[in-house]
Amino acid sequence: MHLELNINWKKTALITADIVLAAYLLLACLSWHKPEAPTTKCNRVFINIADENENGFLKSADVKKVLETNRIFPLSKQFNEFSVRDIEKRLRQMPFVKTAQCYATQQGYIYVTVTQRTPVLRVKASSGDDYYIDDNGGIMPNSEYTSDMIIATGDFNRMYATQYLYYLARWFMNDDLWRNQIEQINILQDKTIEIIPRVGDNIITLGELPNDTNAQKREKLITDFAAKQMHRLELFYRNGLCHAGWRKYDRISLEFNNQIVCRKRSNKPEETKENTDVKEKESTIKEEEKKDEKKEQTQSPKKNAGEATTDKNKQKTS
Repeated sequence: MHLELNINWKKTALITADIVLAAYLLLACLSWHKPEAPTTKCNRVFINIADENENGFLKSADVKKVLETNRIFPLSKQFNEFSVRDIEKRLRQMPFVKTAQCYATQQGYIYVTVTQRTPVLRVKASSGDDYYIDDNGGIMPNSEYTSDMIIATGDFNRMYATQYLYYLARWFMNDDLWRNQIEQINILQDKTIEIIPRVGDNIITLGELPNDTNAQKREKLITDFAAKQMHRLELFYRNGLCHAGWRKYDRISLEFNNQIVCRKRSNKPEETKENTDVKEKESTIKEEEKKDEKKEQTQSPKKNAGEATTDKNKQKTS
């Protein structure tokens, strides 16, 4: 009696390959975890401030100092004496830090990467408050950081700054033209908004910011308000001030619909009616018409004199 063994060599080869692969993966995992052994220590620490040149609130030395103060700076420590998660957690508590990441390598290196919060407005209120508002509407403490950022001054509290001025300042910062043109926002006691440009020695009144109890609706109302008012001002800049002169008016008011009220430096008010699609340019047109009339008046005596000379010559010839 003979027993016949039917061996499926293909299936056997596949099973053997799976066993070999599983063993390899197990060894790889064990070797990867070897740097976490107590005998391995941190040899170097690399600290990277991702946007250091852009914002400038933090420097590598500041991060190192915080870690040293909290006794979690990892240099020369064994890997089981600190936790990269504890380092991340402590760095995220810093007022200017937006994100923090920390990881270790097999060579004993620790890499720390930090991104900063981005300010959109500097606040210097009449109450003495001095702080920043970031691009998420959060309050950041004052620091030695200097920039050409828009400054908000006047009579307002932190609630008004974070729920109203934040949306206005963010709209300015997102606009290529006005981000570089607006220097200061001033809030009067009745909450009328004034802006002071970098170019031109004048104060521009926008009016009072729209209000709504719903945050999303309030954001849309304020951004629409800013877009409308600054579009009117841009038209007036292009079709009015560029002809009349940047120093002709000390105040420009956009508070009223269909008109822009300008006050000359002689303190005499002058209204600019809006009667066309580019309505803000009427005052400039009137001024140009006056100039043309003066030119005609100066030219008319010369013409009359020329005509009189011609008549005399005709009489002599006859």
